[in-house]
Amino acid sequence: MSELKFSDIIYKWRVRSGLISAILSLILAKPTLYSLIGGAVLTVLGLAIRIWACGNLRKEKELTTSGPYRFTRNPLYFGSMILGISTVVACQSWGVLALFLANFLIIYPVVVRAEKERMSQLFPEKYRRYSEHVPLFFPTFSPKLPRDPDNRFSWERYKQNRENRALLGSVIIYICLIIKAILF
Repeated sequence: MSELKFSDIIYKWRVRSGLISAILSLILAKPTLYSLIGGAVLTVLGLAIRIWACGNLRKEKELTTSGPYRFTRNPLYFGSMILGISTVVACQSWGVLALFLANFLIIYPVVVRAEKERMSQLFPEKYRRYSEHVPLFFPTFSPKLPRDPDNRFSWERYKQNRENRALLGSVIIYICLIIKAILF
């Protein structure tokens, strides 16, 4: 099996693997009051980054360089990484840490590379210039790009990008973890 085919499979299964990992995380979880509070704080941070990104994102219509895209080319994936870490903290389980690391180290490099290739195809010159100033994944604390007054956060764009699924998934996971903490 060639690398391309393997990466296609990884890309296709990225959402499903997250769902499978969430279910396994709930099974392996050993939540406490303190782990749930710590995880919840990180969850809010991860969701805030994803919400901010989706409220600026115009998928494949133009290269988004505003909002969190001034700090990292992949704020959605960075926010997802924080959500993954928040789940590890909330679940307080070595098994959940192993699941997170496996997902993050196998899936994210493939997905980030595919996104980079797609943006390079759609916006070749603009993406090349953009990538010279903005890091691929881990954000910079001093953006090199000016704010784009024509592209501000929009709740309508947030809804169009269906980001509410991440919020709903996080709420469901925390409800399950709270029930598990109370019952077990």
